[in-house]
Amino acid sequence: MDSLPLVIQEIDALRQFVAATRAQGRSIGLVPTMGALHQGHLSLVRLAKRRADCVLVSIYVNPTQFGPKEDLARYPRDLQGDLLALAPLGVEAVFTPSDRTMYPPNFCTFVAVAGMTTCLCGVSRPTHFRGVTTVVAKLFNLVQPDLAVFGEKDYQQLVVIRRMVRDLDFPVEILAGVTVRESDGLAMSSRNVNLTPLQRRSATALHRALSTVRERYREGERDASRLLGLAREMVEGEPELRIDYLELFDPYELHALPLGEGGGLEGPVHMALAVYAGNTRLIDNMRISGED
Repeated sequence: MDSLPLVIQEIDALRQFVAATRAQGRSIGLVPTMGALHQGHLSLVRLAKRRADCVLVSIYVNPTQFGPKEDLARYPRDLQGDLLALAPLGVEAVFTPSDRTMYPPNFCTFVAVAGMTTCLCGVSRPTHFRGVTTVVAKLFNLVQPDLAVFGEKDYQQLVVIRRMVRDLDFPVEILAGVTVRESDGLAMSSRNVNLTPLQRRSATALHRALSTVRERYREGERDASRLLGLAREMVEGEPELRIDYLELFDPYELHALPLGEGGGLEGPVHMALAVYAGNTRLIDNMRISGED
């Protein structure tokens, strides 16, 4: 029977584990998660396992990346299920801190990446990325990993974290794990369990819209407005879905690409969208042109 990972809840115990691992001359790979693990998360763990001697997974539903009207209270939590899922993968330790451990009384220091956090998801979630970069910076300081793995499904988050690592000189290699999808194309997400059967069927429109835009681009369409209009029509055709944003942008700096007259697309192009299915917010993205 596979052994469950060591569960670490306190910072002192985490530092002792890290020190002991380093004393053995072993490299450390970190996979930060909010738990409710699915095959997408497990693919990130497998990637870390291939590249590091020791893999540590953090499971923490970080309150600072949720807005006041967002789904913090109903975000799925299943620590025992997560530990059972990680056991066959050879994960040695799981860090599951409390809010008080991560944000002690009078906590007032935050890490923010300017510019690229005010677009895309940052428009409707203005404090989200400040919470993400703060908790990730804390995890990097605590674990001091050689590498950390993040999924491409949260594409803006991946780009923002890479910029933070570059700007603040964290000695951490950031690896990107490809988006893992259900058989019908829906990107795996912990939030998918909140979808009703009808919402679940409607949610496949996200991947269909992205795939259609990429196909039309490869067929020669370069008008950004027409491509976005096509995607919008496909998503809005589903009565259970409501668009938060849908955008074509530069994949490295996240700048929106020009629309309308003279707005022909050139160079690398990425597309992302966020959609509400009832009260559940879903995101997805895809490279339209250029290398991933």
